[in-house]
Amino acid sequence: MQVRLISVTAPLIRVDNQQLTPEGLIAYCARVSSPHQESADFQKLLAYCILHKHWSVFEMVDMTVEIVTSRAISPQILRHRSFQFQEFSQRYARAQEIERYQPRRQDVKNRQNSLEDLDSATVKWFDEAQERVARLALEEYDKALEKGIAKECARALLPLATQTKLYMKGSVRSWIHYLEVRTDSSTQKEHREIALEIKKIFTTEFPVTAAALGWS
Repeated sequence: MQVRLISVTAPLIRVDNQQLTPEGLIAYCARVSSPHQESADFQKLLAYCILHKHWSVFEMVDMTVEIVTSRAISPQILRHRSFQFQEFSQRYARAQEIERYQPRRQDVKNRQNSLEDLDSATVKWFDEAQERVARLALEEYDKALEKGIAKECARALLPLATQTKLYMKGSVRSWIHYLEVRTDSSTQKEHREIALEIKKIFTTEFPVTAAALGWS
């Protein structure tokens, strides 16, 4: 799993002889009806908007991240429809990697949960099974391509653990919602780890907003 920042909306205007930050742009747009729109002070304003759930102002700035994960996790991410996505296409490019997963025991009381208490023998078996499947899948996939079989057909031989890359762009409002949902313990661990890395990026890029949300 890898996550990195690609871009954040870059304001082109200045207020009080200062270049607006992305959060400053949110405040500038929020003050569209205020005589104090040119104020560079916005900490209290953003905190007020969050407290009173004035979420629309947080739609004025976007953030894009790059995510490297597996085809098992990417559909969970793509379900968040307020975002825009671009994903690596196995129809046009050759698959390169198959990721390995840490095995966990199924929680019999909660189908959405798994527990990290498997015995070492079971963990060893699963690790070895992953290696066998990954090796066989890539070997047969490569043979299919060598025989001239189209990538869009050959990919049927690949497991869900096949690595993919996607770009995820959304407004600050969308990211707030996504991070609140996907950092929760009910989210699959591999997806939750992605969300936690994105949260670190978000907190760095939007420190005032993150503080108002109680994230920092």
